[in-house]
Amino acid sequence: MRAIKRSGTKPEVELRSLLHRRGYRFRKDFPIVVAGRRPVRPDVVFTARKVAVFVDGCFWHACPDHGRMPTTNEWYWTPKLRRNVERDREADAALTKAGWTVVRVWEHEPLESALISVVDRLDRDPNI
Repeated sequence: MRAIKRSGTKPEVELRSLLHRRGYRFRKDFPIVVAGRRPVRPDVVFTARKVAVFVDGCFWHACPDHGRMPTTNEWYWTPKLRRNVERDREADAALTKAGWTVVRVWEHEPLESALISVVDRLDRDPNI
């Protein structure tokens, strides 16, 4: 488990690279303190626009299309993966309540589609 990367995954790096080439500036793996819970660490954070982007892995976040429950040690993995999904929902709710816009993209999503999802949310913000 120690070898599993928490940040800097290939899909995340590709998305950040494309955003940077398009002129967007952001913070990566930036802790956002939300009242009543541990800090949330989105993969890409646009602090001025209050947009938090998560690039979710299909296995770790139980993707409905590609995620699968392991058949080995399911007594361990099933609750762990369910808790990951619950934590995602709690983080989304806490960030939204704090005035942040949350964007979640799956690792299997085509890069251009993920980019459009993020840029669309960024361009909606009338303040910047």
